[in-house]
Amino acid sequence: MTFREINAKMVEATVVPGQRLFSQRGAMLAYRGEVSFTPNLAGGRGGVMSMIGRRLADEDTPLMTVEGSGTVLFGHGGHHVQVIGLAGDTLYVEADRLLAFEGTLRQGTMFMGSQGGVMGMVRGQVSGQGLFTTTLQGHGAVAVMAHGGVLEIPVTPQRPVHVDPQAYVAHHGDVRNRLSTALGWRDMVGRGSGEAFQLELSGNGTVYVQASEEKL
Repeated sequence: MTFREINAKMVEATVVPGQRLFSQRGAMLAYRGEVSFTPNLAGGRGGVMSMIGRRLADEDTPLMTVEGSGTVLFGHGGHHVQVIGLAGDTLYVEADRLLAFEGTLRQGTMFMGSQGGVMGMVRGQVSGQGLFTTTLQGHGAVAVMAHGGVLEIPVTPQRPVHVDPQAYVAHHGDVRNRLSTALGWRDMVGRGSGEAFQLELSGNGTVYVQASEEKL
């Protein structure tokens, strides 16, 4: 794997000739070797259309292309960093949570309404994702940011997982998610997100939950 966790808030990435990394602008802390950092204008491996889609969706976090030969330390804002490995599946995550990812992953944008119609859009607003979210697909590794640490929870057909929408970080696998509430609409006035709404994730995969309800 390209990324090695140095501590809870920093990762070290190995950069080799012929392979690219993409990082959030301002995420580089230090580097060794012959490494270059250039603004990415083509939207990662997703290309120009992916970039246009993310800008229209207001999901366009500036990226840097990292190339060369050496090692780079990444971190940002003192946030907790979690490394996630993908083996051909798709990771769903907010763009501003992306610290760095391998160039082998294809970046795209998904309309939240495509997963649950109107309730999918409502779910995006409650969880802080908005109407769109970022997808990364393929084989490779990605480093994401969160508040206060991340817990990796398996999702199985026999054991669906319920998550506070504002504690949700990301998920991957064959996972279906829907917004639910255990309260009546009149009872939800003045309630926090976890008391009023819950994300129910079912299927086969993994969901990542942060130890805080605070957004980045």
